[in-house]
Amino acid sequence: MPPVEAVAEFCAELRESCLPADPEQVVGVTSGSWPEAFRVLHAAIPATPSIVVVDEMPWLTEQDDLFDGALQKAWDRFLSTKPVFLLLLGSDLHTMERLTAYDRPFYGRADTMALDPLDPAETAGALGLTGGDAVEAYLASGGLPGVLRAWPHGTPPMEFIRQECEDPASALFGVPESVLLAEFPSPDQARRVLEAVGGGDRTHAAIAATAGGREGPLQSGSLSPLLRRLTGEKRVLAMDEPLSVQPGKPALYRIRDHNLRMYLGVLRAAAEHSRRGRPDLAFRLVRRRWASLRGRAVEPVIRQALDMAATAGELPWPDAEAVGGWWNRRFSPEVDLVGADRAPVARRVLFAGSVKWLGTPFDGHDLAALRRDAAQVPGFDPETGGLAVVSLSGIRPDVEGVGLAWNADDVMAA
Repeated sequence: MPPVEAVAEFCAELRESCLPADPEQVVGVTSGSWPEAFRVLHAAIPATPSIVVVDEMPWLTEQDDLFDGALQKAWDRFLSTKPVFLLLLGSDLHTMERLTAYDRPFYGRADTMALDPLDPAETAGALGLTGGDAVEAYLASGGLPGVLRAWPHGTPPMEFIRQECEDPASALFGVPESVLLAEFPSPDQARRVLEAVGGGDRTHAAIAATAGGREGPLQSGSLSPLLRRLTGEKRVLAMDEPLSVQPGKPALYRIRDHNLRMYLGVLRAAAEHSRRGRPDLAFRLVRRRWASLRGRAVEPVIRQALDMAATAGELPWPDAEAVGGWWNRRFSPEVDLVGADRAPVARRVLFAGSVKWLGTPFDGHDLAALRRDAAQVPGFDPETGGLAVVSLSGIRPDVEGVGLAWNADDVMAA
């Protein structure tokens, strides 16, 4: 909203809050002046400790170039003299970090903190789930409290999704949809790029082809800055590079937030069926795509778990400090797990591994494929390098020569 409306809304919220001793004394500011609004706030703050929360800061700073300076002057001159805890919130991380940058008025006056979603272990604890159900609950919810609050305690992921498909306004659909509309309100190029990645395109060329229009693929001069913005500034995308002793290409892109990733991958289409009164079709669609989606989505979670275990010295390879994956330009082969002494270009590759997130255990055929593929990773020595396996359904007893064998409980423990 424009500054006039924003300031009026601010004063109205202040009048209805528990801060002022006499709400009738809170003056409504109709000029759109933030300096005046902050003076009204100062008059309303009591002598006892209080909290003031200003949400959607990126929108305020975008609509009014003078907001930063007004906030700085108000804080320095009178707000900081009161026992007030001021919280400035916004989901655009780049804009929020810029608020306290060296060349901005509010520099040195605030601490910054990125509030992440719950991690897999916290998600499991909140829902009372263990093992594979805990991991997949994290993939479906992304650890977002807005989804977890609607999740009945102890309910397995597929049962929860089935229940949510019966409600078109469910949190499973509504939370990621609101995030998408808030951060990307118009169907511009950035939105098309995000949807292309969410639909399964991972490489620069594939994203360009899907996000393009009638004129053909999106040109590199347009796509490359967009990808940098979505990964660096917005941080809605993550970029993975192949890990080995040689610099590798191509880089692969993925949706950073797991709930948004599942929404773009399948839940948005399921929500359309649900809105048409066909929850049966919605759940059938999710169940049909779930195995392939979770198999790809779980890989960065497992890499993070292995990376944390490596940092804690809990892997059979003490020198391992970085965990990633490896692939060549043809994506044949594509090795799920690579452990090395550093990233992105290692001095030594210590182990290679496979992720099998299916209903069948890791068997001898899978082991033979892993050995064949691992031998192609630059720097991996089949004679001295280790093998790691992370399998949802465990490993068959006749599989030998694996240095690390994890199941879902091991992932959650890490």
